[in-house]
Amino acid sequence: MSASGDDFGGVPLFDLFKLEVEAHTKALDEGLLALEEAPQDAARLDALMRAAHSMKGAARLVGLDAAVGVAHVMEDVLVAAQKGRRVLGAASVDALLAGNDLLKEIVKRDEAGAAAYLAARAAELEALVERLRAVERDEGATAPAAPAPAVAAVVVAPAPGVPSAATSAPRDDGDAAAVRVSATGLGRMLAYAGESLVEARRLGATASALDDVRSLAGRLLAAAEGLGGSGGPSAEGVRTLRDLAAQTRRRVASHLEALDAAARRSEDLAERLYREVLKSRMRPFGDVVGGFPRLVRDLARDLGKRAQLEVRGKDVLVDRDLLDALDAPVNQLLRNAVDHGLEPPERRAAAGKDPEGRVMLKARHRAGMLEIEVVDDGRGVDYEGLRRRVVERGLVKDAMAGELSRAELLEFLFLPAFSTKQEVTEVSGRGVGLDVVHTLASALGGTVRATSEAGKGFRVVLTAPITRSVIRAALVEIGGEPHAFPLARIERLVRVPTAEIHAVEGRESFAWEGAAVGLVPAARALGLDVEVLARDAVPVVLLAGGGHLYGLAVDRFLGEQDLVVRALDPRLGKVENVAAVSVDESGAPVLILDVDDLLRSVDQLLHDGRLRSVRVTAPAVEASRRRRKRVLVVDDSITVREVERGLLAARGFLVDVAVDGADGWNAVRANTYDLVITDVDMPRMNGIELVRHIKQDTRLRELPVMIVSYKDRDADRLAGLEAGADAYVTKSSFHEDAWIGRVVELVGEPEEDAP
Repeated sequence: MSASGDDFGGVPLFDLFKLEVEAHTKALDEGLLALEEAPQDAARLDALMRAAHSMKGAARLVGLDAAVGVAHVMEDVLVAAQKGRRVLGAASVDALLAGNDLLKEIVKRDEAGAAAYLAARAAELEALVERLRAVERDEGATAPAAPAPAVAAVVVAPAPGVPSAATSAPRDDGDAAAVRVSATGLGRMLAYAGESLVEARRLGATASALDDVRSLAGRLLAAAEGLGGSGGPSAEGVRTLRDLAAQTRRRVASHLEALDAAARRSEDLAERLYREVLKSRMRPFGDVVGGFPRLVRDLARDLGKRAQLEVRGKDVLVDRDLLDALDAPVNQLLRNAVDHGLEPPERRAAAGKDPEGRVMLKARHRAGMLEIEVVDDGRGVDYEGLRRRVVERGLVKDAMAGELSRAELLEFLFLPAFSTKQEVTEVSGRGVGLDVVHTLASALGGTVRATSEAGKGFRVVLTAPITRSVIRAALVEIGGEPHAFPLARIERLVRVPTAEIHAVEGRESFAWEGAAVGLVPAARALGLDVEVLARDAVPVVLLAGGGHLYGLAVDRFLGEQDLVVRALDPRLGKVENVAAVSVDESGAPVLILDVDDLLRSVDQLLHDGRLRSVRVTAPAVEASRRRRKRVLVVDDSITVREVERGLLAARGFLVDVAVDGADGWNAVRANTYDLVITDVDMPRMNGIELVRHIKQDTRLRELPVMIVSYKDRDADRLAGLEAGADAYVTKSSFHEDAWIGRVVELVGEPEEDAP
């Protein structure tokens, strides 16, 4: 009698069965392929036998007798190999893999569906069991395998309306949306949530304490009003007023310190809790690669080749939604490597290569992004043949084709309906291979690049965000507002001296690494009508598209940030040039730009001839003879940041803010400032470290730095000055007018004649 309806710790027994079989079938897939290379590996045979044995017991518990029979005969085959009665060759491994495929199909269904699936395929199951029995009896394994789920030869491209990575939402499809969380991770999240609750209650107590300050302020006001009587202020009244003012200042300072401390603790807790929750959504890259070694092996055999897949980076963590989306493009890249890249064994041997081809699949985190690399050691790209194919397809003229570089030629491989094969087979020749990879990579908010060396192989690198809910972005100012470029989609941020920008027939360009790069005002590409600012150098975002580089001129760089992606309201439809929205660390809204849309807008501007100069015209220079000085305020306390920003802005300075030392260090390297004002105690990088970084940089060492800190000991002041600070002011002795006067002493008045 089946116990499958029972629950164990709230989890249905059949769900436990599915989890166990998923783990064992994955181990069998990997182990059986490895067994072909070392068929008498005792340790591996033992592990595989135990996996089959465990699945047999699990299937018996849920009453799937047909599955019990398949797992049982697989176990018998592996026991025979363990005892040396049989040596498992390629045909024997094929039979075992067919049994494993059947068990994998079962766990894709619910309990009723699994039983129906087995009942409908009773004859096929009987043939599969007999085939495995023949292997056990050493009668060969030539009988046809029971039909296994075939891997699609062609990956279907997403519909034209496929959402970008920045705008797509997580699926909500019941069981598929479930996430496994380790007990340790769940315990940490629970602990962080408890600490957050405590901190929230502390903030409530601090808010209540501010009632005392309000009461004290009322008494202060009453005393002040009493001094205005006809008799004039008395000495006693003045003393009372002075005492009340001093008490108010002390209590406000005390409560502000408490609020700052609470804010720092809350921010730290929120960061840890967020990271832990994000980690619970992550899965190792190895979860998606289980079937790929089998895919490479089987496809190579179908094509009369020999191939082995090496996988590196199985433990690299990736967002589960992104991991699911990567299955199709990686599948296609592997198929491309085996079909297009690897040569037949005899040709490889004639070229001095190992008859068995090698394909490597590697995953790693790099610069905050996920990088997937597929490399084969095959024939590589015939560049001259590719050049001829491009001309035959009418994509470029013969004369122009001769001028194309190798990198530009490889870009054609990613075009729709483009194939280097003359004949169409079940595997290739339809021109839907690398085009699909490019389309899916773009939908994920990533990029794909190819390199090749004739006779030595082909390499494709697919870059995508590690998670689709948070992206690393470069923030820039365009038309006075912040905008974000996903870091995965930009080539470089550069500053181009105005003198190096040249205009030909109304189009501007500059030289970058030996090539001419077209330059377009980003505001114009976005449809904004804003004035061009005077400057000696133009901040430029380099974008790649269609084998070419484009430069978008922006107002200024604002540094890098992790942004939580928020989809646009669906009622807006597709907003041109915008992929999604977010808020920066100060709470200001930020538009996340759609790079593909932007490139189309740039191309349209270039063809329509509606460009404006990014260089400053004479009237603009005249209007900009006076320059306002810019100050960077670095402090992890939002209260202190806003007080200092407000005082400086009221005096006439332009002010940027940074939330900690690391953010400040990014800002000073990306922008030009006349003064940096920093706190000491901050997360990631403290103020002393920030001062040292600035003073040790040959380009920044002359930049004045002022420290403003609660630390008022002589030792603290000495540490700041020894690090290179030009001034050290304590918050306890902070006085607005005196502080502004100190700023003016360091950098002068907020406006000066431009050089």
